[in-house]
Amino acid sequence: MTAGLEPIGLDELVAQAALLTRVDRKYLLPADRLPRVLHGLAGAARVLDIDGRRRFGYRSDYFDTPGLDSYLAAAHRRRRRCKVRVRTYLDTGGRYVEVKTRGPRGTTVKERVQYRGGIDHLSAGALDSIHVPWDPELLRPVLITRYERTTLYLPASGGRVTVDAALSWHLDDGTTLRVPDRVIVETKAAGGACEADRLLWSLGHRPCSVSKYGTGLAALRPDLPANRWRSTLRRHFPSAPSNREF
Repeated sequence: MTAGLEPIGLDELVAQAALLTRVDRKYLLPADRLPRVLHGLAGAARVLDIDGRRRFGYRSDYFDTPGLDSYLAAAHRRRRRCKVRVRTYLDTGGRYVEVKTRGPRGTTVKERVQYRGGIDHLSAGALDSIHVPWDPELLRPVLITRYERTTLYLPASGGRVTVDAALSWHLDDGTTLRVPDRVIVETKAAGGACEADRLLWSLGHRPCSVSKYGTGLAALRPDLPANRWRSTLRRHFPSAPSNREF
């Protein structure tokens, strides 16, 4: 689907659009609507290409406190909230511990450091250089997400677009939720709307409240408060219970 897009290498992408502080907008699309979006970006976007590959496997292990403070802060839209995860790039083996917080005026601030520890717990010192509002020793793995990502660079605005497909969520008890017929398109810009946002709006798509951690855990844990994501779950995950595997 990205055959019509010019390539960009990883080093150039990082140099041009690291965007660790940015405004994010997320869209949940039926997978069969994606080709029209990519066609509309032809000539306006370049696609990350590493040794001829344009789609890459990701795994994110999310960590939370025993009381799920991170999840509840997002569910209740608290201004000060924080997510902690270990992200593994499955095709290259790279692994980072990442912390995402809310910045001023709705921006997202991401800090990350290379990580060589295990994922059943955070290694001692893993968060020494990154502030989190909890004792790191309390954090335990809560949810795993897996997906395949395509990354686009928008030269005109300096923004990025990621397309996540083959989405799945996993609890440590083996419960799994797969949503093969949806993709998450996320725009990442330093300021206002970028050209990808305007294209998506023209095609009838609007940003929605979706978080791989929050929405995924809400779908798998019906005992948790999920008001923030209820409409997203109802619209895009209507058959979630039948997708669960035990």
